[in-house]
Amino acid sequence: ATLPVARVPHAAVGAVRAMGNADTIARVFESMEYGPAPEQDSMVHAWLDAHDRRFGWFVDGEWVKPAPDAPGVQWAPANAPATGEELCVTAQATAADVDTAVAAARAAQPGWAALPAHHRARYLYAIARHLQKHHRLLAVLESMDNGKSVRESRDADIPLAIRHFYNHAGWAQLMDTEMAGYVPVGTVGMIIPWNFPALMLAWKIAPALAMGNTMVLKPAPWTRLTAWLFAEICAEVGLPKGVVNIISGDNDMADYMAGHPGFDKVAFTGSTAIGQHLRRNTAGTGKKISLELGGKSPIIVFESADLDSAVEGLVNGIWFNQGQVCCAGSRLLVQESIAEVFIAKLKRRMKTLRLGHSLDKATDMGPMADPVQRDRVAAMVEAGRAEGLEIFQPDYEIADNAKDGCFYPPTLITGAQSTSRLVQEEIFGPVLVAQTFRTPKEAVALANNTRYGLSAGVWTESIGLALETALSVRAGVVWVNIHNAFDAAAGFGGYKESGYGREGGREGLFEYAKPAWMKGLVYPKLSDAEMDPKKFGVASPGDLLPNIPGSHALHPAPSSPPLGLAGGGTSLSPASSSAILPAINRTPKMYINGQQKRPDHAYVRTIYAHDGSVLGQVGDGNRKDIRDAVEAAHKAWPGWGKRAAYNRAQILYFIAENLNIREEEFAERLVDMTGCSLDEGVREVEASISRLFTYAAYADKYGGEVQETPLYGVVTSVYEPLGVIGIACPNKHPLLGFVSLVAPAVVRGNTCVVVPSEDHPLSATDLYQVLDTSDLPDGVINIVTGETDVLTKTLAEHQHVDGMWYFGSASGSYHVERLSAGNLKCTMVNYGLERDWYDAAQGEGKEFLRAATEVKNIWVPMGE
Repeated sequence: ATLPVARVPHAAVGAVRAMGNADTIARVFESMEYGPAPEQDSMVHAWLDAHDRRFGWFVDGEWVKPAPDAPGVQWAPANAPATGEELCVTAQATAADVDTAVAAARAAQPGWAALPAHHRARYLYAIARHLQKHHRLLAVLESMDNGKSVRESRDADIPLAIRHFYNHAGWAQLMDTEMAGYVPVGTVGMIIPWNFPALMLAWKIAPALAMGNTMVLKPAPWTRLTAWLFAEICAEVGLPKGVVNIISGDNDMADYMAGHPGFDKVAFTGSTAIGQHLRRNTAGTGKKISLELGGKSPIIVFESADLDSAVEGLVNGIWFNQGQVCCAGSRLLVQESIAEVFIAKLKRRMKTLRLGHSLDKATDMGPMADPVQRDRVAAMVEAGRAEGLEIFQPDYEIADNAKDGCFYPPTLITGAQSTSRLVQEEIFGPVLVAQTFRTPKEAVALANNTRYGLSAGVWTESIGLALETALSVRAGVVWVNIHNAFDAAAGFGGYKESGYGREGGREGLFEYAKPAWMKGLVYPKLSDAEMDPKKFGVASPGDLLPNIPGSHALHPAPSSPPLGLAGGGTSLSPASSSAILPAINRTPKMYINGQQKRPDHAYVRTIYAHDGSVLGQVGDGNRKDIRDAVEAAHKAWPGWGKRAAYNRAQILYFIAENLNIREEEFAERLVDMTGCSLDEGVREVEASISRLFTYAAYADKYGGEVQETPLYGVVTSVYEPLGVIGIACPNKHPLLGFVSLVAPAVVRGNTCVVVPSEDHPLSATDLYQVLDTSDLPDGVINIVTGETDVLTKTLAEHQHVDGMWYFGSASGSYHVERLSAGNLKCTMVNYGLERDWYDAAQGEGKEFLRAATEVKNIWVPMGE
């Protein structure tokens, strides 16, 4: 649509020319009419016309475009949100088309990965250069297709997309040194949303290309046009065929892609509900998955803030891109002492926001991306009105050329309680919900009272308060006295149900690479019975029956007297009774909150030696025992996580020291349980001590780094603990497997609920006294013995468990990933494949430290 020329009153021009007194000039500027600044759209229309306004998909370096009348082909329109006009149509790909694209990507991947790093770097550099050459065309096309203001596309989205390709050209060049020991994941399925079509494409494609992967990308159904232009740029730079493939399809296509056996990884940005579904879809397949999902991000304004600056930051935080931003600052938390003044300032500023055509450079807010989303936002606001909440929406006018656009006004809601749907659920529109707080502690509690954890903003002139709040809020990105700052050098991603994985920064590279020792692993295929949720975690009561020789056939009769009873229960003569003394019966209990506790349902499991003899009995844990252990770990985590790294290291050294004192005892226990030689038992104990030393050494050497971004200020990445981690240890190497998993978890500030080896748990129960004498705080390590999968099921379902590590069967790995989707736990599973726990590449190192942490990036600008 053609925008009208700017209209400036002649009287105003004359007054300005006359340069009257200050009062006259002030009155002129107060009364001047708004004049639009239209952006030319002719180049976009020419590009659309060159394609006959019909698009297919881009596969193996070629356009595939069905004939307009091809039978069975569905065509989806692309409409301009500002006017409602149809820009073009796109053919909907089928499952067979996806198969073709995946085949092309898989065929191209070995050759692309085999290219010298410098060659891949040159391709990424060329893409960045060509994006710059087509910067204006991309920006105008993005705004016409998505509806966002062209100022945002021109000045934010496209420049940042270009920056990602430049940055990752550098990472491609440095991969052999900076990512030594890592190889490409393989072929990646990418699913991106409609709110930042070009930027989300760059966030995923750039690091994937840099690390040697190939891909199939599916843009959102509402916004596909910049993806097609990017495909042309790939062809323009001569990118090898099949490396980048782009297909179209509706939302159901995402489900098909996630389940496709040809993908080695799925990268998704979108809603939390769909992310949870995709997590379940990929469970047990061995696919890597990264999820950048929803948010309900708080902006905290303290009484010590510069209120006028905070208002402008809030405007950028919530009304940028019409609030259709996963990290939008949609919750305002303002200190009670300044709330009335601040809200009044905010309302005055809202009245000056300009809604209009997306190609008007003077527009503050363009239309929403689609009527479906606008209607959803309107319905949620009206539900709040029905609750009795106060709704403030300033009056606004839309230019004649955008009267049919998909607009919704900036909205402020006050009076909501923390339980309100509008406070808890993502609205994904230009709607801000305000609450008040009295103290910094209350502000942090309100900020964290959400299932999301994507981002947060903090406004205060007190640097100490700012940093303490930034570290206390559970979010992947925290901005201090700034909002919506992004850069390729700093990772972006969330905590909790905002997903996991990072995009950008060094941390984002590991989403598209894997340890070299994993190359060539073949993951087991599961039967329907193995994936049946009703069959997972079902207890085996027979294992709890008393072990009376010959009474049942659950286990072979012991070759030595059980539990130290001489003669296996034979009668004693009075004369010999003093000569034969029975052993003192000892049944290890659970280790919960630093105490030994009896199992809830008072059953025990008999533990057998390698030759079938009885070694002892341990408590058989159940759901209640796991809940008690999680409660203890959850209570202990805040204090443990805030301890100095040096202190955590000292405790690991103490554990190693006390284990070393009892080395012979633990080695003999391993001999009795597993049948290994004494030399092998000693080797396992010594390897466990060495592993404790390794992670104690890492304690104060893995805290984060400073990111080099264009911000005049400091951007720090802080490696924070997940929280409570459930750990199901491998059956083999019961001591080394236990230590190799627990040590990295606790040294990074996590607390744990540990299920030791099911068949050989006595090494773990023997550790109780070692832990008691090593200054370990109560609740940091909790140990529950029993049937691994029974206990694992409860851990994977528990909402206060933040991570789940499982080293058991292939079917158990599937169920852990499936059940963990409930609150999007970070998981590490083995898919039934055994690791060599003695191998440093497989059994220790930064792979485990990364699994034990989440990266938080804190942005702090400098200057007055």
